[in-house]
Amino acid sequence: MNTSLRTKLELPREAAPLAVFRIFFGLMMVFSILRFWYNGWIESLYLEPVFHFSYYGFEWVKPLGPFTYLIFVVCALAALGIALGYKYRWSCLLFFLSFTYIELMDKTTYLNHYYFISVLSLLMIFLPLQAYYSLDARKHPEKAYQKVPGWTIISIRLLLGIVYFYAGLAKLNSDWMLEAMPLKIWLPSKFDLPLIGSLLGKEWVQYAFSWAGALFDLSVPFLLLFKRTRVPAFVVLVIFHVLTRVLFPIGMFPYIMIVSAMIFFPPSVHHKILEFLSRISGIVKSRFDNGRFLPFGKGSVYRLRNAFLLVFFGIQLLFPWRYLLYPGELFWTEEGYRFSWRVMLMEKSGYAQFKVVDRDNGKWVYVDNSEFLTPFQEKQMSFQPDFILEFAHFLESHYRQMGWGDVAVYVDSRVALNGRLSRPFIDPDTDLTQYKDTFEHKTWILPFHDTIKGL
Repeated sequence: MNTSLRTKLELPREAAPLAVFRIFFGLMMVFSILRFWYNGWIESLYLEPVFHFSYYGFEWVKPLGPFTYLIFVVCALAALGIALGYKYRWSCLLFFLSFTYIELMDKTTYLNHYYFISVLSLLMIFLPLQAYYSLDARKHPEKAYQKVPGWTIISIRLLLGIVYFYAGLAKLNSDWMLEAMPLKIWLPSKFDLPLIGSLLGKEWVQYAFSWAGALFDLSVPFLLLFKRTRVPAFVVLVIFHVLTRVLFPIGMFPYIMIVSAMIFFPPSVHHKILEFLSRISGIVKSRFDNGRFLPFGKGSVYRLRNAFLLVFFGIQLLFPWRYLLYPGELFWTEEGYRFSWRVMLMEKSGYAQFKVVDRDNGKWVYVDNSEFLTPFQEKQMSFQPDFILEFAHFLESHYRQMGWGDVAVYVDSRVALNGRLSRPFIDPDTDLTQYKDTFEHKTWILPFHDTIKGL
């Protein structure tokens, strides 16, 4: 490893930024889970549906009936444990496992910020966020440290930088930059917003939002690194995320990114925050100011940790580019689209009419999708090929159980992408039961017959 880089990674830094990050992250996760429960989404998304869409390789992850609520209880308690720094490693591990299980229960609910929380909580397991201003540090003073190696803070900054920068790269396509799509579709619908609503239908505003969004994502992680640009960049970041929260139904993600971005500020800012929290909680901050430094570490355990970090960030840097291995237009096929920080880049709607045929006797029937799917599931299924394939196999199994013989499933599917007229999506002559979901290209997706230039 380069000597200067190693020195920077090992350089002692105040642990206060990690403590503030831990507290705010944990509290926001508690609030998010309670909000999810309060809105009845556990029932509507996981308990009411008779069928759940699964991720490839995780078909065994399913809702557990009434015990699904228990998973959310565990997740909330683990998040509270993170905030308090109580049995931190176990709390973080339990949060990662329970939250990721919730995320995997139904692919329909996929959002980039759910993936971000899973990835971030996995990273947090290996970071000493409990070293300062935590119940663990209070109970075990010998494990309390005022200073930590620089890599612990750099790791969180790097992950945030990847998320922003890759989101910006993804916006460098002709639909976003040259056509202001899909903002041309979304923004006019917000005409009733006070102050800015009347402007959102103007084309120049839609282009301004598109270009500003790309410029923001590409530049903000770098601007936050430098003292001169940090404060104005953070102000813009807050305005950007609050505005996106007002305009789009994206839940807690904007607030999570705002509090996470505070990790870029110097320790003096975080000490002031902790002093304020001390006055509220009664936990005296000064008792943790022991001047002790958590060493970089040596031995097999630390080598294993370092190997994990290298693999972790290697995956984060390379995995979003896997779409280059597939032919066709990414927005059309969505092969390699998920888990790549492509945030709100397309407006897609579809129609899917399934036909089930018994090849033994020629009997056939058109399927009423709403008999098996919720409106939200049906909407998501209609334009995503892996959803369509999985539902086709579900229909095959369902009709076999009804006594049908050699079942074939066909679909008449049309999809509209970013304001274009709808066009045929899936080969209507393909029996989808003959294909299994794999990482290979889905040859039964019809060509896009258009071009979206860019990354």
